[in-house]
Amino acid sequence: MNTLDALIPAWLNLPDAAEQLGVEVSRVRRLIDEGQLVAIRRGDPVVRSIPAELLVDGEIAPHLAGTITLLRDGGYDDEELLAWLFTEDESLPGRPIDQLRRGQRGEVRRRAQALAF
Repeated sequence: MNTLDALIPAWLNLPDAAEQLGVEVSRVRRLIDEGQLVAIRRGDPVVRSIPAELLVDGEIAPHLAGTITLLRDGGYDDEELLAWLFTEDESLPGRPIDQLRRGQRGEVRRRAQALAF
């Protein structure tokens, strides 16, 4: 888990994510189950948490769900998927999550598709 902690500076537990999204915690759990968000178990005590940067202005980052689907279809587990989203890619430039937060999905999706197949 140390790698993800180095890549992802801020995490939200599910109640905090629900508050930012303006929904009930049960809705956040459904969003995770549906592949709209990604959560992993971390911390002490261990709780399900999502990276804070998956949310933008009280909403899920644009185009995140499709990117999650592409990476999962390519065999990535949730930790690998988060590591990829939050790792610098000089050819983008920046991190894939930064591109998605700006609504720029094209290059991120092309790279995700290339990794998946």
